[in-house]
Amino acid sequence: MSYHNPVLLHPSVDALVWNPSGTYVDVTFGGGGHSRAILDKLDADGRLIAFDQDADSRANIPDDARFQFVPSNFKNLTRFLQYYNMYPVDGILADLGISSHQIDTPDRGFSYSKDGVLDMRMNAQTGSSARDVVNNYDEAQLSRVFYTYGELTEGRRLARQIVKTRAEQSIETTLQLAEALKPCLPKGKENKYLSKIFQAIRIEVNKEMEVLESFLLQTTAALNPGGRLVVIAYHSLEDRMVKNFMRAGNLAGEVEKDFFGNPLTPFKLISRKAITPDQEETLTNPRARSAKLRIAEKIIVTPHEIHNP
Repeated sequence: MSYHNPVLLHPSVDALVWNPSGTYVDVTFGGGGHSRAILDKLDADGRLIAFDQDADSRANIPDDARFQFVPSNFKNLTRFLQYYNMYPVDGILADLGISSHQIDTPDRGFSYSKDGVLDMRMNAQTGSSARDVVNNYDEAQLSRVFYTYGELTEGRRLARQIVKTRAEQSIETTLQLAEALKPCLPKGKENKYLSKIFQAIRIEVNKEMEVLESFLLQTTAALNPGGRLVVIAYHSLEDRMVKNFMRAGNLAGEVEKDFFGNPLTPFKLISRKAITPDQEETLTNPRARSAKLRIAEKIIVTPHEIHNP
C-alpha cells in the first residue's frame, strides 16, 4: 500500500528517543515510517507500541520482537499501555491528521477530487459516516460543523445549500457533495474552501478534537519523568490545543502558579516555537506544507506532586 513519506521524520524521532533502552509509543502508526525510524534508534531492550484503528495499516506491521501493534484508537492509550505492561513510557509520538493513503483511496471518501462514497471514517467498521452527517444533520448542526471545524464564516450558507440539495436527492458521493456546494465557493478559491469543508466533516465524523483532548490529558501520567511528548499537527485547531497543553498542562493553556509565582506545569518546552519542515521537504511532500512539530519534556515534579507531597 502507498503511504506518504513521514513528515518531519528526523526532527520528531530524534527528539522522541532519548533512552535507547526505553519504551515508546507511536499513536498514529499508518504506513509505519515513524515507527521504523524509532526502532532503528532502540537497542535490544527497547520497546515500541503503536496504535492505529485503520485496518489498512496492519499491512505495514514490522517483523520485530520489540514491536507491539494495537488496532485501536489512541484515545485508549492508558488502557492498552497498562494491558501490555508498558505503563508509564519514555516517549509518545503523534502524527495527527490524515494519511496520503487514505486520501488516495477513492472509496474511503476523504477527497473532494476523487469520486467515492461519502465515508471518511478512520475506522471503516464503526460509527457514523460522512454520508450520515451530510444527509441527516439539520441546518444548525451542519453550520456548527463548518464554522467550528472548518473555521468557515459561511457555515450557515453552506449548510443551507446542502439541505436544499438533499431535499431533491440524497448526497451519496464526494463529487456529488462538491458539485452541490459549487454555488457557495468563491471564484479562484474553490479548492481551498472544499478542503476546509471536507476537513470539517472528517473531524466531525471521527470526533477528532474529542479524541485529541482525551489523548493529551492521558499523556502526563503516561510519561516517565524526562519522557518526551512529540506531536505533529496540521491545522490550527489541533495545533492550538497541543500548544496550550504543552505550555500549561491543561487544554485552556492557563498556567497555574504557586504562592511565590512559580509556574506549576508538568512539562518543559524543548522548543519555544513550533518546528516546521524545510523548503526541500515541503516541495517533495505536499502533506508537510502545513505541519507543525511541538516537543515537550515531562518534568520530574508535577503540579499534583507539589500540592500533594
